[in-house]
Amino acid sequence: MLLEQIEKENDIKKIPPENFPQLAQEIREFLVDKVSRTGGHLASNLGVVELTMAMHLVFDLPNDKIIWDVGHQSYTHKILTGRKEGFETLRQYGGMSGFPKRKESDCDAFDTGHSSTSISAGVGLVKARDLRGESHSVISVIGDGSLTGGMAYEALNNASQLDTNFIIVLNDNYMSISENVGGMSKYLDKIRTADFYTGLKKGVTRTLEQIPVVGDSLIEQIRKTKSSIKQLVVPGMFFEDMGITYLGPVPGHDVSMLCRAFKEAKKIEGPVLIHVLTTKGKGYEPAENEPSKFHGISPFQIETGEVKAKSSKDSYTDIFGKVMCDEAMKRKDIVAITAAMKDGTGLSRFQRMFPERFFDVGIAEEHAVTFAAGLAAGGIKPVFAVYSSFLQRGYDQLIHDVGLQNLPVVFAVDRAGLVGSDGETHQGIFDLSYLSSIPNMTVLSPKHKWELADMLRFAIQHEGPIAIRYPRGAAYDQYEEFRSPVVYGKSEMIYEEKDIAVISMGHMFSEAVKVRESLKREGYSCTLVNGRFVKPLDGACITKLAKNHKLIAVMEENVLTGGYGMQVLSFAGEQSLDVKVLPLALPDDYVEHGSVDQLRKETGIDEETMVKKIMKAYKEL
Repeated sequence: MLLEQIEKENDIKKIPPENFPQLAQEIREFLVDKVSRTGGHLASNLGVVELTMAMHLVFDLPNDKIIWDVGHQSYTHKILTGRKEGFETLRQYGGMSGFPKRKESDCDAFDTGHSSTSISAGVGLVKARDLRGESHSVISVIGDGSLTGGMAYEALNNASQLDTNFIIVLNDNYMSISENVGGMSKYLDKIRTADFYTGLKKGVTRTLEQIPVVGDSLIEQIRKTKSSIKQLVVPGMFFEDMGITYLGPVPGHDVSMLCRAFKEAKKIEGPVLIHVLTTKGKGYEPAENEPSKFHGISPFQIETGEVKAKSSKDSYTDIFGKVMCDEAMKRKDIVAITAAMKDGTGLSRFQRMFPERFFDVGIAEEHAVTFAAGLAAGGIKPVFAVYSSFLQRGYDQLIHDVGLQNLPVVFAVDRAGLVGSDGETHQGIFDLSYLSSIPNMTVLSPKHKWELADMLRFAIQHEGPIAIRYPRGAAYDQYEEFRSPVVYGKSEMIYEEKDIAVISMGHMFSEAVKVRESLKREGYSCTLVNGRFVKPLDGACITKLAKNHKLIAVMEENVLTGGYGMQVLSFAGEQSLDVKVLPLALPDDYVEHGSVDQLRKETGIDEETMVKKIMKAYKEL
């Protein structure tokens, strides 16, 4: 096997060109086999096999720097830099990350995980190179989906001022996670139908070379000024008008043509964009047919493409999607917003039922927040469904465009808490802190699936900014009998005893139940409270608990600083309450990839660890 000859970076250069198709096939078979066992991002990686091979053939790693936007298409890159064995533990605790990591390899030039960042990072690396007097190449790879993010255009604007080489690769596979939307998508559609710009440029060059004496000097003049070739054709004029040389579209599964384009790009003194057309899921029929399904997939059967272990339980995302449709049938002013994540946030059914009230803004969370604010100011009830870690990108807009004006926007904050195998960039462990810091914002979190439904209905009726945070995965479906009406700013008493009180926030309720049962077995009396509202804090409940409890333990799946527990602790101190408050939260750190159960144990918010901490704190009183 050719793949066995790849043991470290640059080994691909030993492979004869006639064997490139075979190597590409072996890589695809390897990826399908490994991801079918571990789960991971498959479709995006299958689409860039030849593109990655070409970059590794033309450039020298780690001296040259490749920055992968988002990074969920970096698996082939990892294979070609000697990390094949790491795929046995892909996205598992202590194993290889599914994203580029500088600490993992010198060939990973920049850590990524969120979209639209690679060009900005690339411009920084170019300027660092020039300031240090170095001469290596810097290549930023960005997808057409990521190009819907505003940060990418800020970076392009900055890149256009460069007078030294900087290569941008536009990996155009017609998709983000779902189908692309917006003006840039339409613009790229037009370019895709055009003749290959690269070929035209080379044709012009070959013609000029045949002109004795004058030809060579004219070619050099064209290369320096860029202007003459620019005006020969229409494709890519958007980039050319910004001062960025455009090459393409280039077929993304032709290694030889890709290598030619990269070699040409290296000669240009300034920023250059190579537009590459690829097929998401290339080479594996189920992934080609359903690229969204295979964007991020659990372990699956290779023969059929079906997931091996399907949950029969509704997820919190499913519950959200169902209630949204129910409420939208009652109220014509309800609209739904997603940032290129209609499937992931449970809004596909809403789109089918209410297409005129569904808005996919692309990978543009900042815009989505202010867009929602505009809708609310216009008398519409917007619900923005977004992953917790992605909402971080709209923090400024949350403050200035929603909170400041006290506009009734509902934020459905999905993937809150630990999300597991995607790791540091995707853990939703900061939202309770950053949302609670915003004046006028209401923040609440459900203990089980029925409470999510109730909270969403409550949020839609609320006249102000409000956020509901809930986790990834199967919804907790016990304690259905505990479903008291949602009252603004009020907690819910589950069991009332004395001595030790446990207040759980949101989906930590399932752990809190187990903690209470363990404490009861040890002979302790234990009250259990469902916190419900992070903001406003239920001060009356805390004051009441302080009267007949010595210890209040507060459980949450959020970082300690600025979280729910610290707010309870602060309130108790301010009110001089005679009670010890023990916040049980995640450490103020980034949490790596692994299963949620493993990560809870490692971070000290699993049942066993929390019971020990509570008992120790109580004994010390």
